[in-house]
Amino acid sequence: MLTQFARAQAKQLLDAVAMFFHRLGLTPNTLTLIGLGLVGVIAVVIAAGYEALGAVLLIFGAGFDATDGSLARLTNKVTKFGGFLDSSLDRYADGILMLALVWRGIELDNRWMIALAVVALIGMFLTSYTRARAEGIGLELKEGWFTRLERMLVLVLGLLATLVIGQTGLIIALAIIAVLSNATAVQRILVTRRKLGE
Repeated sequence: MLTQFARAQAKQLLDAVAMFFHRLGLTPNTLTLIGLGLVGVIAVVIAAGYEALGAVLLIFGAGFDATDGSLARLTNKVTKFGGFLDSSLDRYADGILMLALVWRGIELDNRWMIALAVVALIGMFLTSYTRARAEGIGLELKEGWFTRLERMLVLVLGLLATLVIGQTGLIIALAIIAVLSNATAVQRILVTRRKLGE
């Protein structure tokens, strides 16, 4: 999974940034809330038509989003509520970003952008829900072809591509996210069935 590889490679940097925030007196849950606020700002930037700037800010935001977990581990403040809060606000962040793209689609009178953003959002939520539901019945479910890091990477590339090929780049990115997110949700359903032996 790309997420595990990326975190392993960026561990030292994330730890250093996390300790910087710790010295400022910030807690992991505070970082999680600030991260959601940052995504809200990014969504407004994208909805206003500054897709490439939104992409750059998303790169920064993704790194910021990863620091709350690092800070929790480094300061021995890993809690069940912290994990729950982080996961819940990640879903809000996904929804806010797709809402920005729906808004952009309305502004551009682009029905494909609107439809793909909605289908992508369904896939995003189901990818997360299937894992949470499996864990709720006592299974570990980390399998998944296309998780949050992959989705954000494709979205960033699609936003940047608007500089070269216009909105077509964003449409392609949304189509990839829509298809692969929903495929990952189906994959997790099948994996769960196999693990349950049914």
